[in-house]
Amino acid sequence: MTRAILVCASILFLLSLSAQDVADGTVRQQGDQQQAWDAEASEWVGLEKFWLNFADRRGGLTWGRRQDYPPYAEVSEFDTMIIDLEQGPCMMEFFHTRWRRANDVRRWDDEFNKFGGCPYVFD
Repeated sequence: MTRAILVCASILFLLSLSAQDVADGTVRQQGDQQQAWDAEASEWVGLEKFWLNFADRRGGLTWGRRQDYPPYAEVSEFDTMIIDLEQGPCMMEFFHTRWRRANDVRRWDDEFNKFGGCPYVFD
């Protein structure tokens, strides 16, 4: 009987944990798709949608989606873009005088650096 009560209490505890306890940018596998927790929207979204939501809250992608880097002299600190490579997209952010993967600046889940073109942006 005591074991059954312990199991029930454990299940109730796990059920009481809400998604609000999940850190912004945490990645989970949902079927065949990766999803990230968007804390501001309070929902799980695809990784690309997470990037776009983040950019939209800051005024949108500064340099849009592109296959090349914009002219260095025209770029400002915290500018963003999604670079589209043959392997897929990757959100980039200009930080401390150079383009970096947005995840390297923001420190979301490490899975972002494995997604789409992110492993290849510096090749």
